[in-house]
Amino acid sequence: MTYVPTAAQFDPATATIAIVTYNRSGLLTRLLGSIAAMDPKPGHVVIVDNASTDDTADVVESYRERLGDATVVYRRMDTNTGGSGGFSEGMRVAYELGSEWIWLMDDDVEVLPDGLTRMGKWTPRFKSIQGRRYDYDGSAFYWQYRIAERMGIPIPFAPAAFDESGYKPMNSGCFEGMFIHRDIVQQIGLPDPRFFIYWDDQVYGWLASRRTTSVVVEDFVLRRTREIKQWDMGVRHMNASSNAYRYYIMRNRAYIKKYYRALGVYNPVLFGLGTALTFGKELIRLVFVERTVRGTSNLFRGLRDGRKIAKDASWQPMPPLEASAAQG
Repeated sequence: MTYVPTAAQFDPATATIAIVTYNRSGLLTRLLGSIAAMDPKPGHVVIVDNASTDDTADVVESYRERLGDATVVYRRMDTNTGGSGGFSEGMRVAYELGSEWIWLMDDDVEVLPDGLTRMGKWTPRFKSIQGRRYDYDGSAFYWQYRIAERMGIPIPFAPAAFDESGYKPMNSGCFEGMFIHRDIVQQIGLPDPRFFIYWDDQVYGWLASRRTTSVVVEDFVLRRTREIKQWDMGVRHMNASSNAYRYYIMRNRAYIKKYYRALGVYNPVLFGLGTALTFGKELIRLVFVERTVRGTSNLFRGLRDGRKIAKDASWQPMPPLEASAAQG
């Protein structure tokens, strides 16, 4: 079936799905297969490969024809730039393609067949939209869509239920499903690759919410395809982590501080409390999820390196994009 939009409808051909992948060709295969099954499909699919050493390039090539009218753009990075660098590059490519809407996602999800239609119905009203995800076991994935701004941390028990409006205001973001209009990207610039991993999408979503009404909507559009060790807390889950994540969780607090200072919202006492709570949360994660106390050195190392970033007087936020970039 060919999707034909009316003047009042969202045109899926103006959307680009931008995927970041690294050495997970099996998961990427599943995601691309789900995009091939979509109706309608996006105009472009951009795959940013963070210098994978597996058969990722072959997998991408095998899907060029299977994705029908969707144009596949493959970008292989020279080195692993982390999720932050990958999403920054994916956003850049999608923007320069003239995309009106950019849908970001990791390689460990699959798209529901009508996902683009479900997201598109909100586009006449909003320009920064987050759909819902099913977890690996089929349950509704709880995402912390609100942050305590001055502390720079998520509010862990923000209400999960939706009212009759079908949406809730958010002041955060998640690159596993962020759906954003090029006008907002132009105003706030690309995602900051300096984060490497962690906090980058929260900061980007927060920046977007300062320019437009950002919302999380009740529609399920993605399904997670990778099982992660979790601690079931009843209301929500706490996922397992890694030493690399522990390091960047603490180091990148310095980047959040930099953005807050640049935009005039930094409160040293409240932000310091947020950093302390983050440290405590990671200790809890180690003990109750990973059943160990090994790894705390990475938290301290992240704090130490963050202090160096905080002292960098030359640091600047990501700049806005030029409005003259390609259109259509």
